[in-house]
Amino acid sequence: MDITTVHLVRHGEVHNPEAVLYGRRPGYHLSDLGREMADELALAFEDHDVRCVIASPLERAVETATPTAELFGLEIATDARLIEADNMFEGVPVNKNRWILAHPRYWSWYINPFEPSWGEPYLEVIERMSQAIARGIDQARGGEAVLVSHQLPIWTMRRFIEGKTIASDPRKRECSLCSVTSLTFAGKQLLSLDYWEPVGHLLHRAADMVPGTSEAAELS
Repeated sequence: MDITTVHLVRHGEVHNPEAVLYGRRPGYHLSDLGREMADELALAFEDHDVRCVIASPLERAVETATPTAELFGLEIATDARLIEADNMFEGVPVNKNRWILAHPRYWSWYINPFEPSWGEPYLEVIERMSQAIARGIDQARGGEAVLVSHQLPIWTMRRFIEGKTIASDPRKRECSLCSVTSLTFAGKQLLSLDYWEPVGHLLHRAADMVPGTSEAAELS
């Protein structure tokens, strides 16, 4: 039976001087540090058997995927199922002042944090990510697929796989910039889940780090 690994990669640091939650908004590209992260990510895959590279259609994901695709001489495929979760807080400067989330204008959005009521339902995220992973298995059968996505979709999928509560504190997610969550399958049966940070040594330079964690601040 074929052994295939699907690597779920979070994009690198984004140029975001306004410190907003950019979500699905277009026009948010990697910062200089983010491009450095993407280059080092590619080198981390150098000895791997990468057979396909698939990215969320958002600029930051495609830019993160580019060095890896170029290293293996592959075209980047985009898949909307890897896109960031929809979020009503898009455009709000939550990374500059997280206390803004306590403003009464947002209280009605917090009715059900387990859905969540402020954005795309977690179960819908899981369904589309599962489909994207299945595509990765099919296209890289017997080898490895690199799927570049975003923090919340990757973390939500991991929580589901591990049988844990899906709703979580964004400050406690183990899904740092350019991190890799590797899923290894025999056929389509999951054998193992591994997490690694190939650019962990660069994280301290990121502009939007949450104090005391290895995470960038991001509500979604």
